[in-house]
Amino acid sequence: MKALDDLTFDNRFARLGDAFSTHVLPEPLDKPRLVVASPGAMALLDLDPSVADTPLFAELFGGHKLWAEAEPRAMVYSGHQFGGYSPQLGDGRGLLLGEAYNAAGEHWDLHLKGAGMTPYSRMGDGRAVLRSSIREFLASEALHALGIPSSRALCVIGSDTPVWREKQERGAMLLRLAPSHIRFGHFEYFYYTQKSEQLAQLAEHVLNLHYPECREQPEPYLAMFREIVERNAELIAKWQAYGFCHGVMNTDNMSILGITFDFGPFAFLDDFDAHFICNHSDHEGRYSFSNQVPIGQWNLSALAQALTPFISVDALKETLGLFLPLYQAHYLDLMRRRLGLTTAEEADQKLVERLLQLMQNSGVDYTLFFRRLGDEPAALAVSRLRDDFVDLAGFDAWAKLYTARITRDGDYTEEQRRERMHAVNPLYILRNYLAQNAITAAESGDYSEVRRLHEVLSQPFEVQAGMEQYAQRPPDWGKHLEISCSS
Repeated sequence: MKALDDLTFDNRFARLGDAFSTHVLPEPLDKPRLVVASPGAMALLDLDPSVADTPLFAELFGGHKLWAEAEPRAMVYSGHQFGGYSPQLGDGRGLLLGEAYNAAGEHWDLHLKGAGMTPYSRMGDGRAVLRSSIREFLASEALHALGIPSSRALCVIGSDTPVWREKQERGAMLLRLAPSHIRFGHFEYFYYTQKSEQLAQLAEHVLNLHYPECREQPEPYLAMFREIVERNAELIAKWQAYGFCHGVMNTDNMSILGITFDFGPFAFLDDFDAHFICNHSDHEGRYSFSNQVPIGQWNLSALAQALTPFISVDALKETLGLFLPLYQAHYLDLMRRRLGLTTAEEADQKLVERLLQLMQNSGVDYTLFFRRLGDEPAALAVSRLRDDFVDLAGFDAWAKLYTARITRDGDYTEEQRRERMHAVNPLYILRNYLAQNAITAAESGDYSEVRRLHEVLSQPFEVQAGMEQYAQRPPDWGKHLEISCSS
């Protein structure tokens, strides 16, 4: 394992030049201190977990010190926000410190969020507050533990720096890790500003570093776009299967790698509600839970437009047409697994759709239903779950179909079924009220709750002794919380 001083950098994005980013130094936080760190994320950099408790750790990730090899840059990009094109966005409060690589040769961007003003701050102060930093930290690591592709969060550093939002809050910094921070909006920026040379340079950079297998294809850029479509179809299928609502699916928040990126007013579903809106600024419901699939395809079409200098329009349209069937295949496979099924039947889609409609009509807790469905033999489990539903006749009809389907599914023991279902149906998810409880404690200087919640969420499928309070339905005040973009 490495000490902090031993990180090795290879800043490939910075070498693209000043057309792509601007050199900016972080603005230090006042009295930086560790709030929480992720041993799993630290392992990606081969860092010894004990270094998180050293003064140097808070100084580096609180903006006071830099590695000699670091090259902090604010990246420029644009994007479609709520359907309208914003010609210049960019890192308004984040800095790409550099790219560190580990013993396995993997490169990881070190991106410091809340690092101060940049040329792209757009009237903002460049700061991030403690509550939003904690939310992104918890969400990044929780999604990863669920098997949903996501950027990672190494740590949150708190401070005494005052920051004004709706009220005075305290500033914080979050260190985010990802193999790349390139977004759909990077391509859009160079396309719409007609900077063809830089657009080609960016496309070559992404192809060579992140999709090298596509170079061997007859049309490398088309192969790369198809891979991006496939990754996003699988990603959004996982969001939908696990009840994750992103909240702000602007194209500048879409990763070129098909990972969950830029957490803002996100939420996991409590009661199942297909039309749930987690962002209180989303008055039209553009980014509601049920809209995430069509918006994902819309965003890919926006990226496709920026790739027209390299790929024919017909080929792009044909590839975009793959998104929905790919999504449906991934989603149905995940839902079969959540129901404990190991084989495929044509009627499975109707079985899933009917269940979700019943859950919607009755306000059934989405996560706990699937977990409890695997706790006991199928017939007994559905009989115990019956009281959660309003339409008893409708549920009885569904339960009859489900138990018959389980009987046909295969020759395995109930214990095997239970183990299989518990491996894909979490007991613990990041409910908004749990995050809020941790934030409230942290804002008063008590970081124990955010650390405990992170630890629980790092093993979402395993029963953890003494942690029953994290596996309960939310209280009435904690249901369907809408979160603002303020961060």
